[in-house]
Formats: sequence, C-alpha cells, structure tokens
Amino acid sequence: MATAVQPTPFRQMRFRELPAEPARPHSFFRVPAVDLPMDSVEYGRIRIRYRSTGTGPPLLLVHGLMTTSYSWRYVLPELGEHFRVVAVDLPGCGRSDSPADATFRSAEIGEWLGEFQRALGIEGCAAVGNSLGGLSVLHRALADPDSFRKVVILHSPLLPEFKHRALAAALALPGVEAGLAAYVRRRPYRWAHHRTHYFDETVKSLEEAGEYGSALASIPGSRAFVRHLRDGLRPGDMTALAAALDALDSFPVPLLAVYGTEPDPIVSPRVADTLAARLPSAQLVRIDRTSHFVQVDRPGAVIDTIAEFLNA
Repeated sequence: MATAVQPTPFRQMRFRELPAEPARPHSFFRVPAVDLPMDSVEYGRIRIRYRSTGTGPPLLLVHGLMTTSYSWRYVLPELGEHFRVVAVDLPGCGRSDSPADATFRSAEIGEWLGEFQRALGIEGCAAVGNSLGGLSVLHRALADPDSFRKVVILHSPLLPEFKHRALAAALALPGVEAGLAAYVRRRPYRWAHHRTHYFDETVKSLEEAGEYGSALASIPGSRAFVRHLRDGLRPGDMTALAAALDALDSFPVPLLAVYGTEPDPIVSPRVADTLAARLPSAQLVRIDRTSHFVQVDRPGAVIDTIAEFLNA
C-alpha cells in the first residue's frame, strides 16, 4: 500500500498552482448569510454581513486581520451542532461596509462587538477570536465582563515584537498608507494568498484568494485593510493590554488560549508561554501541526477543544 505524501510545513504554493476550489470541501456557503443595518457610536450607520447556523447557547466567532467569516469555514457548521453560531465580517472587512476614515483599534472593535451583540440580542454569549479578533474580544471582556460568559482566543498576539514597531514606524511616514493601499489593490488576490500561511498549504484555493482579496480590490476596502493593519497592531495598545492582564489576579471570565507548536510566521507560539506566565488563571491548549489559523489546519481538534471548554 502506498504511503500518503505528507505536505512540507508552510511551503507556500505559487499562485498559479492554486486549484479553483479547495481540495478539502466545506459547507460554508450553505450557511445562511444576513446583511444587518445597524447604528454604531464609532462607525455610524453601517451594514454588517454575518452568517449564522445552529441552535442552543449563542457563540460569536471573530476573525482576524485581512480575513473574514470565511476563515471559520471548517468549523462553523459543526459548531452549529452545539451552539447558535454567529460568524461576523468585522467593519471594514469582507462584505461588511468600510466606513471612510474610521479607525480600527482593538479596543474600538471590542466596543463595536458589544453594539453588535445588543443588535442581535446575544449579550453574555461565548466568544472565540482568532488573531486580532482575539485581542478585540479580550478588550471587550475587560471593559464589560458581562459581555461574555466564556472566551477562547486562537493564536492571538500579545506583546509587540520588532516587526510590529517597524511596521508602525513605516506606516507613520507620509504617503505610506495610501501607497500600500494602492499596491494591495493592484493584485489583491495574490496579496491575500501570499499573506495567509498554513501548516498545510494545500488547503488553499482560488476560492479563498477571492474571498479575502475581493474587499482589497476596492479603494474603500484596501484603505480599510491598511487602517486595520495600522490600528490593530499598535505597539502601545498591545503593551497596555498586556499591562492590564498583569494587573489581574484572574481574567474576569473563563479564558481558554489555543496555540500551535510550530514556527507560525505571523504569531510565535512562544506567546502562549508569555500569556500563561502573565495570566495563570487561563487554560492553555497546544495543538501540533498547525498554523496561525488553527481552525483551518486542525478543525476537528479545534471543534473538540472549544466544545469541551464551553460545555464544561
């Protein structure tokens, strides 16, 4: 019997190698989509796209930088067997509106999450946040512990690294933000492909590049992406959040942190050790053979881990 060939970890496929559809099928597009008009203190009147499925206790899924609710495609329907799952496209992302000249700091997105919860009547739900989505969820829980009953973060950054400080310095230079937005718009699908990293890159497809790149192809969408990049990774904000965690005896709601063991190009798995040292009340789970998007690389492990934590 032939032995299955194992993928080379993080070996990125060339754009022209991408298949039209993902080799691993999913049912994301069969999950009903809703366009919600809502009012926001920070963003004014805004239309928000979200997908929802399942019955039971509400569970809010919050994606990270440059991605959308599509990043939950391999866990959304299955989590819907346990919860009423809501996967949102954040303001300025995906198929939600991109408010002109808005800022997208993690604490501001956290405040908006509270508004979104009230609009849907899911205050006090559980929440899972990937990457910068996890930072926004943490901010929201610190500002109002009644917002969530339990919180899960997946591969979220914590303390600023050299690359974050270098990015902040570069984006502060005159004309850099506008220039970067224009550069992203030139080849948005290739940009999305090359900035998304998986342990097993064979899960990629032109479908994914289109889902993440379509918003980047417009002037409002590309500018919103650059502002998310600028605001979500502000070194000062990350340092302030870490200091706030240091000041706590325990996090105000039960917290689970899920990180991989591999050298993720976006967020080092060492962040898990830092979080455990700063916040010993948090539960920590490590999953091997995964990436920054653990819900894509190891969806079965993520579903089991989240369900066990939230149902305990």
